[in-house]
Amino acid sequence: MRIGIVCPYAWDVPGGVQFHVRDLAEHLIRLGHTVSVLAPAEDDTPVPPYVVPAGRAVPVPYNGSVARLNFGFLSAARVRRWLQDGDFEVLHIHEPVTPSLALLACWAATGPIVATFHTSNPRSRAMIAAEPIMQPALEKISARIAVSEYARRTLVEHFGGDAVVIPNGVDVGFFARAEPQPQWSGGTIGFVGRINEPRKGLPTLLEAMPRILAELPDTRLIVAGKGDEEEALKGVPEAVRKRIRFLGMVSDEEKAQLLRSVDLYVAPNTGGESFGIILVEAMSAGAPVLASDLDAFRQVLDGGAAGELFPVEDAAALADAAVRLLGDPVRLAALREAGSRHVRRFDWESVGADILSVYETVAAGAAAVTDAAPGPSPTWRSRLGLAARDEARKA
Repeated sequence: MRIGIVCPYAWDVPGGVQFHVRDLAEHLIRLGHTVSVLAPAEDDTPVPPYVVPAGRAVPVPYNGSVARLNFGFLSAARVRRWLQDGDFEVLHIHEPVTPSLALLACWAATGPIVATFHTSNPRSRAMIAAEPIMQPALEKISARIAVSEYARRTLVEHFGGDAVVIPNGVDVGFFARAEPQPQWSGGTIGFVGRINEPRKGLPTLLEAMPRILAELPDTRLIVAGKGDEEEALKGVPEAVRKRIRFLGMVSDEEKAQLLRSVDLYVAPNTGGESFGIILVEAMSAGAPVLASDLDAFRQVLDGGAAGELFPVEDAAALADAAVRLLGDPVRLAALREAGSRHVRRFDWESVGADILSVYETVAAGAAAVTDAAPGPSPTWRSRLGLAARDEARKA
């Protein structure tokens, strides 16, 4: 099957959607499908062979974070050219209502379109105002996927319609096979995320550290992620600073090793999460998980059966739970076992099969319509039209 996938966010900036698109593409390629991914990236950005750069992205505040998006006339021309060259049997657009390549592709394309919605966001005036613009694009979508019940709820509240829930996938074996590193083991708490992004919750964890160290003075916090360390540590006592190690950006292999090594993984996020891929990665690596009680995190952790939860932004509750867990090897072992069992449902073998089933359904439906129509069978190339093709070539 010829599959086109559109990633709305900058390829070279780590993020859950980018990782999901990358892993999905590589899973489909391993199965023998032909896959092309269109993503914001400079032309000289190192990308895998299946990625087509769509030009420079610009930072835009979005959903409590900063998304790096790509939009404009040149981007639109590149989208059309990519669609024309790919002649895809199925187009899979991620975050189709994001003002980036995703929306441009949804406007430009005809034929079987699958869309995945990742965002969990309360109903807002901006979204209400955008509905007339977004609706024509959404009506072209053949099938909708939401990565969680909360992403599905956002879709329903903002734009109507519905979606099948298929969670984000993880290569469980990759994390399970990682080698633990002695320097990250022994009374350690792990955190992975952009350290200066407030919704990732590092300030809550740092606020909890003095209380944790008062009870367990040998505890260490290992932080992996991009950001200004000194800015993050403002106001943190010197004695606490000495028990914190910042790794900066880490590779996928190093992240897996870190998660395999720590005694407890803490996710203190404050909101804006529709899934929680890092929780799945931590469970895959066998790390016991302690997470803030966000709706999406509660769902990923099977209501608290596969990991423990604490009230959002409650540093005292986080500290109490961490002290209790780090002092209870039996409970930590039970969480490891429960997480390892539960995480199998997120493995790409399962998630990929569900997504392929959606592809096959919409492709079969499109083929049935084509067979019933008189005249020659239209391709993606012919459906785009000569004018769009000429405009793309000029760009």
